Amino acid sequence: MGYAFAMSPCLVCGRPFAYNPITVPSFFVEGVREPICEPCFRAVNAERERRGVARFPEPAADAWVACEESELPS
Repeated sequence: MGYAFAMSPCLVCGRPFAYNPITVPSFFVEGVREPICEPCFRAVNAERERRGVARFPEPAADAWVACEESELPS
């Protein structure tokens, strides 16, 4: 049994970060799924709350950690 994580730049801040490729919060930009790091996700939700806009749902607890290799699609 192994573990897997993805690594790419955050859509918001551009810093590279590691994440669970299945559960990380992300948005589609021009048809491509772009992930968001945890600090940016928290900041975006705080700003949405400040503006009176509904917060995005809380991500899975494992969104920013490795997943089991067996969870990846074949």
